[in-house]
Amino acid sequence: EDESEEEPKLKYERLSNGVTEILQKDAASCMTVHEKFLALGTHYGKVYLLDVQGNITQKFDVSPVKINQISLDESGEHMGVCSEDGKVQVFGLYSAEEFHETFDCPIKIVAVHPHFVRSHFKQFVTGGKKLLLYERGWMNRWKPSVLHEGEGNIRNVKWRGHLIAWANNMGVKILDMISKQRITNVPRDNISLRPDMYPCSLCWKDNLTLIIGWGNSVKICSVKERHASEMRDLPNRYVEIVFQFETEFHISGLAPLCDQLVVLSYVKEISEKTEVECCARPRLDIVQPLPESCEEISSDALTVRGFQENECRDYHLEYSEGESLFYIISPRDVVVAKERDQDDHIDWLLEKKKYEEALMAAEISQKTIKKHKILDIGLAYINHLVEKGEYDLAARKCQKILGKNTDLWEFEVYKFKEIGQLKAISRYLPRRDPVLKPLIYEMVLHEFLESDYEGFATLIKEWPGDLYNNTIIVQAVVDHLKKDPQNRTLLRTLAELYTYDQRYGRALEIYLTLRHKDVFQLIHKHNLFSSIRDKIVLLMDFDAEKAVDMLLDNEDKISIDRVVEELENRPELQHVYLHKLFKRDHHKGQRYHEKQISLYAEYDRPNLLPFLRDSTHCPLEKALEICQQRNFVEETVYLLSRMGNSRSALKMIMEELHDVDKAIEFAKEQDDGELWEDLILYSIDKPPFITGLLNNIGTHVDPILLIHRIKEGMEIPNLRDSLVKILQDYNLQILLREGCKKILVADSLSLLKKMHRTQMKGVLVDEENICESCLSPILPSDASKSFNVVVFHCRHMFHKECLPVSNTVSPVQFCNICSAKHRGPGSAILEMKK
Repeated sequence: EDESEEEPKLKYERLSNGVTEILQKDAASCMTVHEKFLALGTHYGKVYLLDVQGNITQKFDVSPVKINQISLDESGEHMGVCSEDGKVQVFGLYSAEEFHETFDCPIKIVAVHPHFVRSHFKQFVTGGKKLLLYERGWMNRWKPSVLHEGEGNIRNVKWRGHLIAWANNMGVKILDMISKQRITNVPRDNISLRPDMYPCSLCWKDNLTLIIGWGNSVKICSVKERHASEMRDLPNRYVEIVFQFETEFHISGLAPLCDQLVVLSYVKEISEKTEVECCARPRLDIVQPLPESCEEISSDALTVRGFQENECRDYHLEYSEGESLFYIISPRDVVVAKERDQDDHIDWLLEKKKYEEALMAAEISQKTIKKHKILDIGLAYINHLVEKGEYDLAARKCQKILGKNTDLWEFEVYKFKEIGQLKAISRYLPRRDPVLKPLIYEMVLHEFLESDYEGFATLIKEWPGDLYNNTIIVQAVVDHLKKDPQNRTLLRTLAELYTYDQRYGRALEIYLTLRHKDVFQLIHKHNLFSSIRDKIVLLMDFDAEKAVDMLLDNEDKISIDRVVEELENRPELQHVYLHKLFKRDHHKGQRYHEKQISLYAEYDRPNLLPFLRDSTHCPLEKALEICQQRNFVEETVYLLSRMGNSRSALKMIMEELHDVDKAIEFAKEQDDGELWEDLILYSIDKPPFITGLLNNIGTHVDPILLIHRIKEGMEIPNLRDSLVKILQDYNLQILLREGCKKILVADSLSLLKKMHRTQMKGVLVDEENICESCLSPILPSDASKSFNVVVFHCRHMFHKECLPVSNTVSPVQFCNICSAKHRGPGSAILEMKK
């Protein structure tokens, strides 16, 4: 079948057991459905009560001819039957209540009141040439009344609540039993069809919605209340057709399914052999009604027995509202259609080999499915993927499907081994909760070891070491290394296995041999410093920077002396170690500073001078000797100056380096007049040196001293520029001095004004103040007496008579207290008299 085929909405099965026996000898003519049982009428005038499995529970011989219709009330306790010979019976299934009537014409329909079980609803209708209503009245007598006549035979009737709908040759009518008024007439669309061959199908969806199917036309009618202002002489209800559409084939039955419709259609087709129109299999369609059309949801052709001989009127569709069961009745067969449940959906997905969708559907509905198990579907999915050759996907699905079931995991692993696909499942094997038998993991590792060293190494790195027997795997790797001793992948993996087995020494040897980046991590992680005491050279050769950092960070575990001793035969590595040690701490390796002089001189001259400047422990004589031997001028100059021999250092700069700028810079650093004199004497007969001196000594030595010593007639390069520069420098100095003077004067004036303003302010004198000399209150207790008070700007106060008499001629007096400390502008007098 086409993989894109849509899933059917319904599933079908024949009603068997007793029904099979009945239809072997008789033919079904009609059937009605109650939620508790079924009632089947036959062409030989029998009525059978059946359970939902089709077993016969009761039989009634009603007539020798065809049963036309059976009607049940809602309780299922009363049944009405009519037959082709005009007989009508209404009786209780569980009581002696019974009504018999024989008419002179065939009675096609009968319908008992839905609440017939109640005493005041003892009503039923029959239809032949007239539509008659029977009501039980006084003395239990049945009184008939004509509801409708004159438009041909009554073909169908359906009673729901207070509404009766019936169909005759002209159309469909609805009667309101409360008002006893007919509220609508829906005319028949296609009058060319014989109403006896293509009968009308009626179905109440609810108490106010009627579905009409006739020929190939479907109408859905809604009964509505009329507004009081519109009534006049009209019924208080009216009918509105809310949906109307046509179908492809003639309709044999209708039933509601939520907001959709189930339509049983009679189909004719042209035979390919005889080219004559013949009866085809009937169709059961589910359609979605639209205002003027419909959308087909699903369509199924039903293979019922004897469909080649059936007519449109031979098919009936009945349904059970509570369970969404639909019964297709034909003379020789009764088929039950029901909505497919989740188990049916999963069945269909499995049939179409849509295993992943089936698994998802089962997981979503695991509480409601009864037939399927998630694990069984998952195992079938894995097998399907394996059969298709999608081994990786099958292995990946094992994680989800097998979960923590170790037996199933081990079974699947062996299955993958049989098909040679252990590698595919290796990545997905559980490593924690659950853990499989060690044999399983060892089997996978051996598979990789035989064919894929890189894959084997990856598994060893990813898998915890306790999943398998480490000793067995180590031995297997060692055996393979005998064949290929230089295989770096196997060596690296063996080192990891040794690490798992806590044989860190062996692992370290392999890592060092391989120069592996993880060697330092291994040492730190497992504290292997005792194992590397004799492997320092190897570590330094591998990565000197990392090795030195590690050794310096762990001096307590490997001493500086031990490292220096180990590196004795590798002075270049010894220098790297000692240099970094000196950078960290100038004093820790002081005993090796003398050795470092030679090491710097040999391997790292650029850092020799910074070392000599920063070290306070290296012997200067030894350093001078080495630098003089190697003719290191800059270093020698520094050492001579540090040893106090500045003149020799300056001489070396001038004679060896011939660098006047450096000589001047050296003289500036020493700030020694004699050095400047030596520099001038050395430069006086060298015009380039004179130019350099003229350009640079202006701020340290008076340029006139140099200019006076220049011989007349000596040609000095750029003399004019040098003189101009001297003058500019001098002019700049004068300008700076004048600027500073102006600033100083302005600041002094500003401060003087501020002081004056401050001293001009009044000073508060009250009873709390005291004389600083006699310590009595400054103001007299008797305010009427005259008094003299002296208040200084420093806020010290005295009685005038308490102040000592000044010996000086100056009229200005000073505060005794402040004068003892210093004499300042705040100690002047402010006299107050009264």
